[in-house]
Amino acid sequence: MRFLFVLFVFVTTLAVGQSTSVRPFPMEERTLLWEISGPNVEKNCYLFGTIHLIEKEAFYFPKKLDKIVRKSELVVLELGEMPNQMEAMQLMMLKEGSFFDYFDAAQTDSILLWAQEKMRMNEQTFRMAFSKMKPFAVSQVATQMELMGKTESYDMNIMQIAKEETIETKGLETIEFQMSMFDSLSKEQQAEMVMMAVRDTTDGQLFKEMQTVYLDQNLDSLYTMIHSEGGVFAEEEANLLDNRNLNWIPQIEEMISEKSTFIAVGAGHLGGPKGVIRLLEEKGYTLKPVKL
Repeated sequence: MRFLFVLFVFVTTLAVGQSTSVRPFPMEERTLLWEISGPNVEKNCYLFGTIHLIEKEAFYFPKKLDKIVRKSELVVLELGEMPNQMEAMQLMMLKEGSFFDYFDAAQTDSILLWAQEKMRMNEQTFRMAFSKMKPFAVSQVATQMELMGKTESYDMNIMQIAKEETIETKGLETIEFQMSMFDSLSKEQQAEMVMMAVRDTTDGQLFKEMQTVYLDQNLDSLYTMIHSEGGVFAEEEANLLDNRNLNWIPQIEEMISEKSTFIAVGAGHLGGPKGVIRLLEEKGYTLKPVKL
């Protein structure tokens, strides 16, 4: 009986020891690219952290990364394909009310001044263009308009490679789901999202800081930065990051068990205690940092 008890303790301890291969937070490794191996993974599979917009002169896409993407059988992004222009516009439009209903008089004045200085749009033109659009859409469109011609997109470059090589592409989410997350935010949170964009495009400091941390390939620092900048969104972090990461894991497991898969998602989803890297490690996968 004593022997069985000792054997049980030994086996349990061994099992626990095997399941503690989740790297500590913060991690020492600095890279955006990780090779995935483990249960049922028989082909080369990789996880890569993107940043959706980056200054052209800072865009870093080495030949090694290009080669890995081209050799894949499946490319997986947050969105597998972009909706057509008509569908995208419908998702960005308010069903009722006006964009300006979300803001007080002082905020409205700041937005109109910002539009005039950064987009060369007077009040009448801005109201005509954006009054029926959702706050999230306005912040995204306005930022892209201001940065037009000055930035590159990792997602678009990866999609272009997949198209050139006729590689199958899949998405972890739909555009409808992503938009629904922002629709579920309170009016205060949606207003603050726009005001954050207004404040940042005044000097671009936050954009530049995030870009610097990204290029340093420090995923946990990037996660911490996003977390600390959450402000009014801190309470929604579980929906915007953690729950989405959890929802992706079963999909990722299925994909990497079938094909040589290249997965590219926002780098903010990779780091942190509940990031994709550590969630996969909890499932028994090994994630090996790949130097770029």
